[in-house]
Amino acid sequence: MINNSIPTTQNVWRAPQLSLRFWPVFLRNLLVWRKLAIPSLVGNIAEPLMWLVAFGYGMGALVGQITVQTPQGPVPVPYILFLASGSICMSAMQAASFEALYSAFSRMHVQKTWDGIMNAPVGLDDIVLAEMLWAAFKALFTVTAIIGVMLALGITHSPKILLAWPILFGVGVTFSCMALVFNALAKGYDFFTYYFTLFLTPVMFLSGVFFPLEQLPASVRLVADWLPLASAVALVRPLFMDQWPTDAARHLLVLATYASVSFWVALALTRKRFNK
Repeated sequence: MINNSIPTTQNVWRAPQLSLRFWPVFLRNLLVWRKLAIPSLVGNIAEPLMWLVAFGYGMGALVGQITVQTPQGPVPVPYILFLASGSICMSAMQAASFEALYSAFSRMHVQKTWDGIMNAPVGLDDIVLAEMLWAAFKALFTVTAIIGVMLALGITHSPKILLAWPILFGVGVTFSCMALVFNALAKGYDFFTYYFTLFLTPVMFLSGVFFPLEQLPASVRLVADWLPLASAVALVRPLFMDQWPTDAARHLLVLATYASVSFWVALALTRKRFNK
């Protein structure tokens, strides 16, 4: 009997066919992850907290305050606040990317979990959707813990920080969609090194996480302004400063465009992979 959940070559680029059957797949990942929740949390927040301590307190003592451009004019803020508001977006990016690459690849290729799920009445499109949402949830869980530490350290007290949660979830969705494109192309774990080294690392340093974008050359700034992480930082940083972001519609549109296009491409490439 032919499994209709695996598409033919001719229709891999068709529109997504999604249903609520993604939920059992999402729930399955959640139940498995619960057994390793604490080690996973420690692993996900350790690196960003080290960045925050080393650069925020260490370099922050040397830098002091940094000037941020706002609609009201230049505003000096402590460097640790500047770094914290950018690194939380970076943490969402890294957590979502790691889950949608290494963990999703393990379930798809190594453990053959996806093949087993498709023996049930669950389509491949729903599995990819569940993986994307699961990676975004993991990212949100990670940044929630980090924000809790930031609040405990007194880095920010802005009530507007509550609005950062849906934005950071959107960041997780965006980068999980992008990571799933490379997941569909990967032959092994080593392939992901190219994604982290050649894409995520430059994006991290060109998106205003560690220094204002105004410091970049004009030609580089033109590219950096349209990076998804730069839009995320532009939305989240003002909230940490108890201000409202400017050009919010444009930045949200950038994230939505990266997410929707990447999801469609990831879905098509995954269909093509399972059609072989």
